[in-house]
Amino acid sequence: MAKFGISVAMLTPFDADGAIDTALMASHARDVIAKGAHGVTLFGTTGEGASIALAERKAAIAAVVAALVADQIDPARVVVGLCATSVGDVLAQVDQALEFGIQTFLLLPPFYFPAPGDAGLRTWHEDLFAQADTRAKFILYHIPQVTAVPLSFDLVTGLRRDFPERVVGIKDSSGSWDNAERLLKEGNLPVLVGDERLLHRAFPLGAAGSICGMANLHPARLRALFDTSTEDEALSREVGLVVSGPVIPALKILMARNSGNAAWERMRGPLAPLPDAAREKLLAHGADDPVSV
Repeated sequence: MAKFGISVAMLTPFDADGAIDTALMASHARDVIAKGAHGVTLFGTTGEGASIALAERKAAIAAVVAALVADQIDPARVVVGLCATSVGDVLAQVDQALEFGIQTFLLLPPFYFPAPGDAGLRTWHEDLFAQADTRAKFILYHIPQVTAVPLSFDLVTGLRRDFPERVVGIKDSSGSWDNAERLLKEGNLPVLVGDERLLHRAFPLGAAGSICGMANLHPARLRALFDTSTEDEALSREVGLVVSGPVIPALKILMARNSGNAAWERMRGPLAPLPDAAREKLLAHGADDPVSV
């Protein structure tokens, strides 16, 4: 995990009928790895994982794994996001991915009950670890602005201390440098920083890598950032623009523009397209400060 690198928080493409476009998803996975990404993460926040049913996941995972294996890429470079509130539903998602040789999972906390506190979250994680297949390894996922369930420093470090074979890292997508820095300085837990604007500060402190949405658009540039710890200022400006509004619609607009494939703009409810003014501002940025590769 010390050299986890850049994993693309994959956007999920949909066809005209609203089904996952597994062929496009698989080709995108191959493309970003060919351009320098170390791996891909399916069904995370960027991938609309909360809107994708268990029954749909299998075909998408199968297509991505088959495409990578055809390129002689180890399925171990695939991470699968877990999104459920009951331990049983999380276990079903784990078992499904294990069938394809995937053993590393990005684990959202249970996000329905308000303010469960460290004790309740500790119990939920302990129950999951006790029941999950012994092959399964988990990256904890701290994204409180989405889940409204923060993972405290004490909870995270305690789970790592007591379950070192299960907890192999944390993805900090809070956007808080203070939180990322504290985790990095603790030193006993591999840290993946989700905000691309912080990576040039995080890598010199030992960050293991990133699972990030902008790598859908710029895998080579994110890889260069990982290799050099040098900020890509144009990329940071684009991140700022993307996160100023709903992130997933913005990323999908830019993905459609960069790829020339308008199908990338399709999303599932409850997500909705950006208002025209926000869309025009986003696309105008590319003309004034091009960042595409």
